[in-house]
Amino acid sequence: MVATVNVVEGNGSPVTWSVITAGRYCTTDSYNPGDTYPCVVPSVGYNYSYWKSICLSLSGTYTSISNLRWFTSTNVATNWDLGTGGMLLVGVLDTGEGGIAAGSYQQAAGVQGTSGYYFMDGTNGHASFKTQTPGYANADGKSSASPLVVDASTSYSGTTYTKHIVTQVKLDTDAVQGDKPNETFTWRYDET
Repeated sequence: MVATVNVVEGNGSPVTWSVITAGRYCTTDSYNPGDTYPCVVPSVGYNYSYWKSICLSLSGTYTSISNLRWFTSTNVATNWDLGTGGMLLVGVLDTGEGGIAAGSYQQAAGVQGTSGYYFMDGTNGHASFKTQTPGYANADGKSSASPLVVDASTSYSGTTYTKHIVTQVKLDTDAVQGDKPNETFTWRYDET
């Protein structure tokens, strides 16, 4: 038998994990915002989406899942026209891993309809990353050949959630407003 694996997004407090069928970055803490609360191009500085907490939901009959990795197409900033300094950010701990435990989940916040709080902000940022150096990576640097290490040490079994990653869109003043093409973010793991 093989594991049943779903990619899930966490929202709210307490957290609710929902299976992602088509994720969307936006300016509210919502699993499925549709076209409401789009990311806003700033007139000065940067604006951000609300951050997204994403992990794997595991179930079924399997022995173990381990060695979690995550990567992108490496063209997100270009494909989404995020502007000169714009990018998809992904949280990274000083240990080099990007995954944080369920107990470290933190609800996304910001100014609804305008900008999320930058997850590295000293006051309103994510507690797991804002004290790390640098605390984030450009997701376009995470390729299939050089993925983000989400969790290299845990062996998961049974019905459970894995460690989760935190991602956030950063928009520069020269970003282009509007709907963006679909991007695929890939999870890789070992199963026995």
